[in-house]
Amino acid sequence: MLGMRATRSDDTVLERAFVPDKYIVRVVPAGAAGVDHFVIGFFTWALTNFANIYYGLGLRVRELIVDLVKSKSALAVTRSMAYHPEIQHGIAEITMDLETIEPHIESIARLWSEGKAGPDWFMKIVAMKHRTVEAVFRIADQALDLSGGFGMFKKSELERLFRDARAGRFHPANPLLTHEIVGKISLGINPDEQPRWG
Repeated sequence: MLGMRATRSDDTVLERAFVPDKYIVRVVPAGAAGVDHFVIGFFTWALTNFANIYYGLGLRVRELIVDLVKSKSALAVTRSMAYHPEIQHGIAEITMDLETIEPHIESIARLWSEGKAGPDWFMKIVAMKHRTVEAVFRIADQALDLSGGFGMFKKSELERLFRDARAGRFHPANPLLTHEIVGKISLGINPDEQPRWG
């Protein structure tokens, strides 16, 4: 069993497993041609959940770093580090990233729930997951900078959250595939067209 801690995405490897034909619900073409409404439902469920998990991770990172800077002192300031202008700038960047994530996820979930998934739906869900994961990684990275080095040690929850945030880039669709899907669909190119590039 293999897994990713942030989302408890566990894989089970079945060796020499046989599935009789009567249990095969359907067979779809490989590639984007096989992404029908049934398959896109699984992708929507998974990517929306991944995005929500990483959004929650980002909220926890902000909570930790805000508490840390409020209680941290330094020779450069007479009050806590929360009064340092660059700390305030960093917290503002974290907060602004978080402010963009929730509406994006909510919009995708609402459109799906209302049956408004259009022909560009696959592009929309991979873009939502990608933007969420990238923003949360920036948030975790910024928090480590603001922590003043404390965050890099194993005893710090920030260190674990930083590693978990980084794992989001490995979840489907990874950044390379996301950019290919979004770019091709935006340009009206069939993702299955061969040759794939060039």
